[in-house]
Amino acid sequence: MTDSQIQRIKQRYNIIGNCDGLNRALDTALKIAPVDLSVLIIGENGVGKETFPRIIHDNSKRKSKNYFAINCGAIPEGTIDSELFGHVEGAYTGAVGSREGYFASANGGTLFLDEVGELPLATQARLLRVLETGEYIPVGSSEVRKTNVRIVAATNVNMEKAIADGKFREDLYYRLNCVSIDIPPLRHRGTDIVMLFRYFAMEMQERYSIPPLRLTPEAENKLLDYSWPGNVRQLRNIVTNMSITAEERTITPEILQNYIPAERHKGELMPIEKTAESKQSNLFQIDNATIMAMLYQLRKEVDELKRIISNNTTLPPTSFHPAVIENVVTSSGKNKILEPTDYEEFIPEESEHETPTGSLSSLSKELIKKTLHETNNNRKIAAQLLGISERTLYRKIKEYGLE
Repeated sequence: MTDSQIQRIKQRYNIIGNCDGLNRALDTALKIAPVDLSVLIIGENGVGKETFPRIIHDNSKRKSKNYFAINCGAIPEGTIDSELFGHVEGAYTGAVGSREGYFASANGGTLFLDEVGELPLATQARLLRVLETGEYIPVGSSEVRKTNVRIVAATNVNMEKAIADGKFREDLYYRLNCVSIDIPPLRHRGTDIVMLFRYFAMEMQERYSIPPLRLTPEAENKLLDYSWPGNVRQLRNIVTNMSITAEERTITPEILQNYIPAERHKGELMPIEKTAESKQSNLFQIDNATIMAMLYQLRKEVDELKRIISNNTTLPPTSFHPAVIENVVTSSGKNKILEPTDYEEFIPEESEHETPTGSLSSLSKELIKKTLHETNNNRKIAAQLLGISERTLYRKIKEYGLE
C-alpha cells in the first residue's frame, strides 16, 4: 500500500504514530482485508488491537454485513458456548427460550474474537469445526446449522507456550493464524510516544476547555525511557489524570515522576508469590549454590594436599579419590596395584614425616575437620568429598578427637 493510503486509514480511525512497526501492521491489514482468510492479531494489552479487525472488515467484501466484537475472556466459561453458538429452550437451567448466538447473527459478516487464548478447550473444539466446515450445533440442539463468518482473532498470550502447556489446541491455532499481524508495544514506537501524549492532551483540552499540557525536552526524554507496560491505554490514562490534577501546564521530569509508576530495574525478576513451596525452592537454590562453592574450594585444597604429599619422596604418592588406581609401596617393599575396593583402606597411618606445612597426620586432621565444618557435619557428603568410606571417616574422627 502507498503512504497516502496508510495515512488516510490513520486519519479515519484516529491512529497516531508513524513508526515502522505500526505502518507495517496497517499495510498487512489493508492487504489481507479483501482476501477472505482468518487473521490472528498479536500484541500486548493496551496496544490497540481492537482497531485492526474493524479496518479489515471495513475494507473487505463483507463491509455491508454485520460486525461483532466479543471479548472471550469476559464471558463466563459456563455460558460462552451459548453466546457464540446459541441455545434452544430448556438447554440448561434458566434457558426459558431459544437464542441465536453470534455465529448466526454475524452470518455473512465478520466476528472479532478478542482474547481468543482464554477460550475453554471444549469451545475451541467447536470453533475449530466452524472454521473447517462452516457448521455448528446450538447448545441443547441436535440440528446442524450453517454459517459463513470471517474470523479475526486477537490475543496477548504466548500461543506457542499455551500449546505446549495444553491450554490451546495446535490445530485451531494454525486455522486462526492464516495471516498474523503483530502490533508493536508502545516502548518500541520511539517518538510516537510524544505524539500520542500531545494528541491525548489536545483531546482533554477540547473536551473540558482546559489549557493543554506541554512537555519540556527533558520530560520528553523521560517518556521515551519509560517501558510503558500498559502501552497506549496506560499513556492515555496518565495524560487524562495529569490534565485534570496537574497545577503546572508545563510538564517537567519532576512533575512527570509523580504520575509514572516506579519502574523495576532492568533484569529484575518478576515477583513471585511467597508460598511455603516457593520459599523452600528458593532455599534449595541457595543451598545448591553454597554447596557448589564449597565443593570448588575443597577440590582446590585436596589438589594442593596431593601435590604436597607427592612431592615428599619419603611417602608413597596417594590420591583422595577412590576411583583412581595408583602404584603404591606396601610395608613389604613391593609395588601393589591398589584397586578401588582397597582404596578406602589405604589411609596413611600416624607419621611424623615433615611436609612443607607440617606432619601428614596434622594435614589429614585439618582437612577432615574443615570438610566436616563446610558440610555441616554431614559425614556422608564429607566422606564422598574426601574419597573415603563413611566407616573410614568415622574411624579417623575418633582418632583425631573430632567428635
